[in-house]
Formats: sequence, structure tokens, C-alpha cells
Amino acid sequence: MTKKLIANTFLEIADAIQSGEFGKKIKIGLTTLGSEHGVDNLVKGAHLAKSNLFDIVLIGPKVDTDLEIVEVNCEKEMHAKMEELLDSGYIDAVVTMHYNFPIGVSTVGRVITPARGTEMILATTTGTSATNRIEAMVRNAISGIATAKSIGIKSPKIGILNLDGARQVEKCLKDLQSNGYDVEFADSIRADGGCVMRGNDLLAGAPDVMVCDTLSGNIFMKVFSSYTTGGDYEAAGYGYGPGVGEDYHRRILILSRASGSPVVANALKYAYDVAKGEVNNIAKNEYLSAKNAKLDDIISALTKKEVKSTDEEVAMPPKEVVTHQISGIDVMDLEDAVKVLWKASIYAESGMGCTGPIVLVNETKGNEAVEILLKAGYTAK
Repeated sequence: MTKKLIANTFLEIADAIQSGEFGKKIKIGLTTLGSEHGVDNLVKGAHLAKSNLFDIVLIGPKVDTDLEIVEVNCEKEMHAKMEELLDSGYIDAVVTMHYNFPIGVSTVGRVITPARGTEMILATTTGTSATNRIEAMVRNAISGIATAKSIGIKSPKIGILNLDGARQVEKCLKDLQSNGYDVEFADSIRADGGCVMRGNDLLAGAPDVMVCDTLSGNIFMKVFSSYTTGGDYEAAGYGYGPGVGEDYHRRILILSRASGSPVVANALKYAYDVAKGEVNNIAKNEYLSAKNAKLDDIISALTKKEVKSTDEEVAMPPKEVVTHQISGIDVMDLEDAVKVLWKASIYAESGMGCTGPIVLVNETKGNEAVEILLKAGYTAK
């Protein structure tokens, strides 16, 4: 017994010298039931990920491997054992194929973009950060920033994908920024720039963190990971990532049931990165900073704005030539923004420019109209 203990101690010292990592070695779990490609696909991914930096613990049926196995025989038992190992601290994170996260938690994916071959965080890819779409995307941004910081990106730059609600999300995040929350915005690779991203930016990986709604993020994740294989085998990227929320402590990372062994290997490495970087503690601090920058007030104002009555009759001012374009308005708010200007006796029309929704006013009233829309919360500076 003493000889074995001494031998293990020397092995740990040798590993620490080789890896440069001293202290308790991080253990990452991998559940091995549920893949559409079978148990062997997952085990192969685990062997591809073998490293001196961390140990891998398989949770599933017995297989021929030199990796540690915690034997279970069904998915229900597997997930119960997975939670037990996590909560006891035996493993530091786990990669699995399916998990029901609570409301307020969603997964932050990590892809390799096809245009430039760069890595990009997708926030988010599964789960529900909030039941309100705009609030969810704002929270996705915060969770994406936390995850990026946990893997070593000290000052991640975020972009907001040009989806319904993107301009409202931009305004919320810029309000947080003006209230002291430390957030940096990426610039689109397109000539007109801005932090609202287009498909080109998605392909090129223009931001460190691409903020989107979860359903869109899930689709993008699948496309990025399997566009070279026809869709039934996910071959690229790091998987759907860790579940992150305001006060969530389990480090559970998600794979698709279609994920191939290269993605399994990368997901295990991603799990090591966020475990070492303590993603949950960083997320807790990020949300605290956002709350100190009046996150709750911003979300509350947003919710009140959504339930306001839109039945008020507003008389249209006399028509005039409108050539001044005001962008940055969400498509869902476009008609309300026009009515706000009408109420201020400024004739305005709604339209759709090449970058999205616009309000058109007379050139001489452009600055005044912008100030009115800013004050009413329909656009961001």
C-alpha cells in the first residue's frame, strides 16, 4: 500500500513537471450512452483528448479502455451518477449529450468559423436564459462574456447577430456600459461597421462572442459543426458548451447526439478550460457587476415598454420630403417609433435599409428626431 502511494505521488509530480500544473489534477467526466454514433464514438473522442493536463472519467457501460470507468447501464442511472460525481467534487466538469437545465441557464457554444478558421463563442445554443426574448439575449451576452473570460480571453468583444430584437439588446447593453458595466463591442467586417452583426460576420468570426437567441444559436452550432459532412456527423468545433447562468454551479457541457469523436475530444478540452477558469465564479461576478450597473432596472423598463398600449390614436403631421435615415431601431418597434415622432409633430415614415429597419425624417429634423427616439428608448447612441 505504501509503495503504491509513493509510486502515485511520483507519477503526480512527473505529470505536474511535464504539464506545468501543480495541485489537484482536474477530472472531467464523459457520459457514454445516448450517442447516435454509439459508445465507441464517445470513447474514441475521450482517447483523442487524453492529456497530462486532466484526467477523464467515463460514466457508462464497461468498455475496453485504460481510462477510469464508473459503470452504469442506463441513461437515467448515468445522469444520476453524473450529478453525484459533480456535486461531491469527484469530477470538476462533465460532458454529456442531454440535460434539462433550469430556466435562467443556457449553454455557451464554441465553434471554428469556416471563413477564417478562427474560434468564436456562440451565446447561446441550448436552454433558456429568460422567458422574455430580449432579456434572454442580454443575459446570453453576459454569460458569453463570462465563458470567454474563463477560457482566457481577458477582454472579449461582443457582437449581436442581426435578429429580431437585436437593436433593443444593443440599447440594453449600451445602457449597462454607460452605467459602468465593462463590456466591449466588436465591429462588423462590413464597411458600415457597428456591433450588430450580419451573416458575413458570423462566418468570419468577427466578434469573440456572438450573441443570439438560443434557437438560432442551436441551428448555427449544427451548421458550423457539420457543414462538411452532410449534417449527420458533427465533425468540427467544441460542442454546445457549459450551462451558464446567474447563480448556477454545476459545470455541465452539452454535446449533440450527432457529435463525432473530434467534437467529443474538443468538448472535453473545453470542459477542462472552463473548469480551470472557474466559469461559474466568473459568471457570478459578471452578473453582480451587471446588477450594479442597473441590469434589473433596464430589464424592468424593457418589460414595461413591451406591455404598453399601442392603441393610442396619433394624428399624422403634414407630409414632407424624408431622406434622413435613422437606424438602430428594432423591427418590432418600428411603427411605435414613427408614432412617437408624429406625436412630437415630426413627420416620419418607416422603411427597411440594407442593414435593417430605419425611420425616415426630413433632413432638417434629423438630430431632433434622434434625440426623441433616444429618450423614448427606441434606439441606442
